[in-house]
Amino acid sequence: MKEGENFPSKLKKDILVEKKTINELNSLFNYFKNTEDAKEKEMISSQIKTLQNSLKRKNEELVETLEKMSLTKPLVIKEQEKESMPSPNKETKKFDFKKLLRRPSEKIAREIKLSKLEKETLKRLKKKEKKVVEKKTKKPSVYIQTANKFFSDLARKIIKKKQFSKINKDLIKTNLQFTPTSYVSFMLFTTAISIVVGFVLFLFFLFFNFGAELLIITRATESIGIRFLEIFWILIVIPIGTFLFLYFYPSLERKSAEYQIDQELPFATIHMSAISGSLIEPSKIFSIIISTKEYPYLEKEFTKLINEINIYGYDLVTALRRVAINTPSKKLAELFNSLATTITSGGNLPTFFDKRAQTLLFDYRLEREKYTKTAETFMDIYISVVIAAPMILMLLLMMIKISGLGISLSNQMITLIMVLGVSLINIVFLTFLHLKQPKG
Repeated sequence: MKEGENFPSKLKKDILVEKKTINELNSLFNYFKNTEDAKEKEMISSQIKTLQNSLKRKNEELVETLEKMSLTKPLVIKEQEKESMPSPNKETKKFDFKKLLRRPSEKIAREIKLSKLEKETLKRLKKKEKKVVEKKTKKPSVYIQTANKFFSDLARKIIKKKQFSKINKDLIKTNLQFTPTSYVSFMLFTTAISIVVGFVLFLFFLFFNFGAELLIITRATESIGIRFLEIFWILIVIPIGTFLFLYFYPSLERKSAEYQIDQELPFATIHMSAISGSLIEPSKIFSIIISTKEYPYLEKEFTKLINEINIYGYDLVTALRRVAINTPSKKLAELFNSLATTITSGGNLPTFFDKRAQTLLFDYRLEREKYTKTAETFMDIYISVVIAAPMILMLLLMMIKISGLGISLSNQMITLIMVLGVSLINIVFLTFLHLKQPKG
């Protein structure tokens, strides 16, 4: 016991330490049940044994403290205190705290047998972390400023229509950093530029041809009327295609964000379950997840939640329900709403996160299995389409050339068609598999 510390305060301190140790053991046991990694299990079991030994030693100290306690023990006489105090004439040595802090960790490691996990923790503590202050200042680009200058008034009128109300919701959910007026102005300005580009291409192809043989660009031999009928679609397709792409882009971005959040959510929920076992204030759980920088897509949604509390002044339950409305992921919205209900009803947060993590992890594994089956199916289709089909097509074109029926192509043209066809099919397959591949 430290000098000047009485038995009741020592007893209280020991009980608090035991309480924290038991909470940590409970959290480690829960994580040990959920993990399947053998190395993690070995490290966690080592940590559990260390904590158990620590708890046993603390219990022994607690018994000794209770035995030494005496309510009838006389108080220390002031005269004795004065005698124990150093005289002002004598030189007193100043205690060097820096020397104590510079005590090498190797000496501690020799005195106490540390596990592998504890040694790694000591190494991390020895490293001084540099605080990086991130400053984010975003200004609209010159392109957006120009679009707002020419089309902002028209954009405000268009936004009032029901057809564009969906864009507003998608922009909020996808965090595209656009106001509805700026985005609609951007759409109109880009469509206007695409009209000019389409007209330039139309004039080019009206007088010139673009072929696969040498001298790629040649002068058109048809009359202007026939040529106009062949290529007038350029004036329509390019502007309409540009407008439709920009109209549906926020919706596509929202679906992409939803997919990425759903991939990160099971592992983040496991992390939140472990943090909630320490019985900290619930809003701090999200701050800790943000500080890890391991979940970039969830970080944006959790930042929204923290801003609702710290900037707008809402309580945690109200903030959870508000963010659930504006999040792109249905699973995350369900998690927020369920968490709000659990907090309101006074439920057990570690149990809630644990059960929800099991459900989300089960869905994640089902999705991985589904992707594996899809990849196997497309492998069979790929073998049929990319290997067998080009050979049959090449033989067919060679037979047409030899027989003189239909369109006769040169050997170079047949080779070019085969190479381009196989390359295009490979690109399509790789793109599809990349889009369907679960992240993480």
